[in-house]
Amino acid sequence: MASSSLVSVSSLNTKIKSLLETTFMHISLEGEVASLTYHTSGHLYFSVKDADSSIRCVMFKSNASRMKFRLEEGMRIIIEGSVSVYVPRGEYQFYALSIEPYGQGALALAFEQLKKSLEAKGYFDVSRKKQLPRYISSLALVTAKESAALHDMLKIAQKRWSLLDVTIVDTLVQGEQAPMQIAGAIKKADTLGVDVIVVARGGGSIEDLWAFNTEEVADAIFHATTPIVSAVGHEVDVMISDYIADLRAPTPSAAMEMILPSKEDVAISLDERFDAIKRVMSDKIHNYDRSLTHIKEMLVHLSPQRQIDEILSKIEDIKKEFVFTVGKIFAYKQREISEKIEALNDSIVRQMAQKDMMLKNLLAFYLASDPRKRVVDGWAQVLVNDKLTKLEDIDKGQKFMLQDKTTKLTVVCEDKSKI
Repeated sequence: MASSSLVSVSSLNTKIKSLLETTFMHISLEGEVASLTYHTSGHLYFSVKDADSSIRCVMFKSNASRMKFRLEEGMRIIIEGSVSVYVPRGEYQFYALSIEPYGQGALALAFEQLKKSLEAKGYFDVSRKKQLPRYISSLALVTAKESAALHDMLKIAQKRWSLLDVTIVDTLVQGEQAPMQIAGAIKKADTLGVDVIVVARGGGSIEDLWAFNTEEVADAIFHATTPIVSAVGHEVDVMISDYIADLRAPTPSAAMEMILPSKEDVAISLDERFDAIKRVMSDKIHNYDRSLTHIKEMLVHLSPQRQIDEILSKIEDIKKEFVFTVGKIFAYKQREISEKIEALNDSIVRQMAQKDMMLKNLLAFYLASDPRKRVVDGWAQVLVNDKLTKLEDIDKGQKFMLQDKTTKLTVVCEDKSKI
């Protein structure tokens, strides 16, 4: 058995560590994220794997805090770093210095991740956006006080609306400290009682503008009670702040053009309003004058003397109507009485004529009924017990009387026969 040098475990692990660190320094590793842990210490622990193998990785807080996006399991990434050994356990792992998403920029991915997260929380809802006042009297500009963007905004504000009260809230607009400073400046501006806050920065690279794509700034804009205009970069630049702000302006200068009226427009608007007020006032005065005239007429109409006169007039009309009606009734009744008298006279005449005729008829009948008138020569009445009787009612051997104008005979029927 050949002799070998005796080393301790710690010495072996240390030598392996030195060998790995000198052999695998500053390399790029590509793979899929697995077993991801965001530790409370700020360190980032995960594994990277391919189809056949995996390696444990760690990114310490100092590097992890500079990451623009958040790792997710299953994400394909490219890591820059080195391989080393954790001597106490003899485990080797990859120490990541920076991480980029595979095939996509880290900033672009970070932008989409934050946008998706804020949208899920309702930060982009149109219903929560505040209406900017039409005429702004006070304004807070959250930007760098020495910036060209601020100079341009002040120039346009002076030209368009010189009565504007402007407060400048100075802040960094790029760099690692910018997000916290911008968020703080927005919160401060929100306490000033201004009409509108404009968060502004001039153009630049995506890295220069990145502070406006951070959660700190997003939270400050979302929770502000003052209407906020986001005016960052050029027209092609779209920031997270643009989605959350109550109004998005393509540039800082455009923000002033959009929210401030021009003096000329205001003058024209004032003239139009003055003319409209004159028309309204003229109409109101005319209407009031008509109402006053109507009220005067009503007062005259409702005055006691007017009412007495109207009552007396009505009484006079009623008297005339009564006299006229009574006259008509009297004339009608008079005609009716005359007609009835005439009809009565006619009726009396007719009835007297009728009675006279009846009397004559009765007299004639009476005269005709007189036996002396009824018996002519050669004829006599047949009487039985002084009652007229027909000869056919006389029986044979019956005694009866015969009477003419001058003579009455008592006779007995000896014989009876039909003629």
